[in-house]
Amino acid sequence: MEHTSNADLRAAADAVLARLVGDATGAARLREDQWRAIEALVADRRRALVVQRTGWGKSAVYFVATSLLRARGSGPTVIVSPLLALMRNQVEAAARAGIHARTINSSNTEEWDMVQSEIAAGEVDVLLVSPERLNNPDFRDQVLPKLAAATGLLVVDEAHCISDWGHDFRPDYRRLRTMLTDLPPGVPVLATTATANARVTADVAEQLGTGGTSDALVLRGPLDRESLSLSVLRLPDAAHRMAWLADHLDELPGSGIIYTLTVAAAEEVTAFLRQRGHTVAPYTGRTENADRQQAEDDLIANRVKALVATSALGMGFDKPDLGFVVHLGSPSSPIAYYQQVGRAGRGVEHAEVLLLPGKEDEAIWEYFTSLAFPSEDLVRRTLDVLARAERPLSLPALEPLVELRRSRLETMLKVLDVDGTVKRVKGGWIATGRPWTYESERYDWVARQRKAEQQAMREYASTTACRMEFLQRQLDDEGAKPCRRCDNCAGARFTAGMSPAALDAARDDLGRAGVEVEPRRMWPTGLPAIGVDLKGRIPAGEQAAPGRALGRLSDIGWGNRLRPMLAPHSPDGPVPDDVAKAVVGTLADWAKGPGGWASGAETAQARPVGVVTIASRSRPQLVNSLGAHISEVGRLPLLGSVEYTGDGHQVTRSNSAQRLKALDGVLTVPPALASALSDVGGPVLLVDDFTETGWTLAVAARMLRRAGARGVLPLVLAVQG
Repeated sequence: MEHTSNADLRAAADAVLARLVGDATGAARLREDQWRAIEALVADRRRALVVQRTGWGKSAVYFVATSLLRARGSGPTVIVSPLLALMRNQVEAAARAGIHARTINSSNTEEWDMVQSEIAAGEVDVLLVSPERLNNPDFRDQVLPKLAAATGLLVVDEAHCISDWGHDFRPDYRRLRTMLTDLPPGVPVLATTATANARVTADVAEQLGTGGTSDALVLRGPLDRESLSLSVLRLPDAAHRMAWLADHLDELPGSGIIYTLTVAAAEEVTAFLRQRGHTVAPYTGRTENADRQQAEDDLIANRVKALVATSALGMGFDKPDLGFVVHLGSPSSPIAYYQQVGRAGRGVEHAEVLLLPGKEDEAIWEYFTSLAFPSEDLVRRTLDVLARAERPLSLPALEPLVELRRSRLETMLKVLDVDGTVKRVKGGWIATGRPWTYESERYDWVARQRKAEQQAMREYASTTACRMEFLQRQLDDEGAKPCRRCDNCAGARFTAGMSPAALDAARDDLGRAGVEVEPRRMWPTGLPAIGVDLKGRIPAGEQAAPGRALGRLSDIGWGNRLRPMLAPHSPDGPVPDDVAKAVVGTLADWAKGPGGWASGAETAQARPVGVVTIASRSRPQLVNSLGAHISEVGRLPLLGSVEYTGDGHQVTRSNSAQRLKALDGVLTVPPALASALSDVGGPVLLVDDFTETGWTLAVAARMLRRAGARGVLPLVLAVQG
């Protein structure tokens, strides 16, 4: 039997819940596990980990606990939350319960001083911060110590991000270990997630014990989502999948999300569905913040049928009546898939979840796998550069000195920062001198785990058993059992039928060749530091003009055709007839388009007078035959090739500065080509197989312009991205 004090606490907790959910009758009651978590936090001042399915009500736990703790004189609750979208939702939800919530994040820097003043005055009940903010030097050194000392409750949302055994490890979350250690005794901590298997749960619970506290209370519930009906529909190719969506989107309940694996695919699908009369909006890493917020608002208000999104729309987006989630392509992890489909069906009895797997999925998985934690050699070289530096090095200053792109470099530094080997300070990064061990066994295990997750997604798509049970078992849910709702349990609800008109339109759309190749206009910073005497703006007379490519390797149209052809170990050979024909079509569209030499516009580019290829060691037949074909069809002389000197040209997937260093002095314009350029007296087409960063094209164009070409128009089969 409950003690009187706990009975009173339970009544007070239910009253806060009623305000939170807008229940004027006061009949709302906490679930038993919600109450157990609140009791542990408020009455026992414990640390707790709540692993419960999406929509279970984890936010109710920390808002109710906050209200009760504040009434007892505790300091403000600090919620570490990964997404701005979640923060906006949380501030609005807190207000309903009379809880004053504020945020400190990258989008409201002008409010930080005011927020900190409100905290000092005791006017803030909840402060939401991003994990990245925890290691901002000013915030870490000036704000965080005071905040940790005053905190009444620390909440770690999406806590699976703490664990690098999980599918979505984020180094910034590891900074929480420092904050946990610095918390005064008796400050409760709540960690919540919907996507943690047994190993991740154990790892997070162990980290919650940082600072010598007793074992964390772990509350783990069943992960079945009774509102979700899972299905898989296999269709022959990307055109069939897009046509199916165009014909059947309006039949799906309410409004929802269409997930794609790449930004290019999201943009393609959005454009096609709009063309077919659907009200949809894109949501990707390239979408501006204001446009993202507008897209979220439009979906919440049902002003759009769907957002076509990458994983940028993931954790934290809350629309209780979301009616469907469709995946155009398989995510590489069943845990990530469970998390994304969990956006649907929170506040409705029935929601449809449909996977449309594609042949290109595994190539996309492979690309993202290649961006894993760098090799030990690259890490130690970076540490050596920092150790020898006389001052802190910013990312732009450090990037030219190491063979890593900025995004990978920043992630690596964050991991090293958490390990105490480097430190972020004002002005950049410094080495601490603390010894560092490359945990090869751990990284190898994580890599094997990724492979196992990919295999599990193959099995999910092909299984004849219950799909929900399959996902629950991937999350180590002991309560996993057949759901009786998925297509394997209850029978297929979707057929592969589609109209010929939609299929023809999709084929035309995906078969349309040609994307612009934007030229490089500025040299990357830091080149003189690595012995390359280039800096600032590339002179206009040495730049390439805007170019063209047949397609992007990441799209689901020409990308699917070009990706296997341009894979690292694919055999060389003459350009295939269909590709050659499409290149000619791209060239014709380019000529007639805005600014094209056949457009008649005053600002039109002059007509090219010759073809130049870039020599290739990996695909000489492909590049040479492509150049010869363009020369023949366009009736343009094939002037020669920009050649490589010596044994050079080993350009790894690295950052811009390192690529330019690798290219420095290894390209040459042979005398015969230089003479031909002077003779023809006009712009030339510069032909290559593909471009990833544009630097080879930029360097070759600069050399051709200096040798006498009056313009250089790059033409490649594919661009990366």
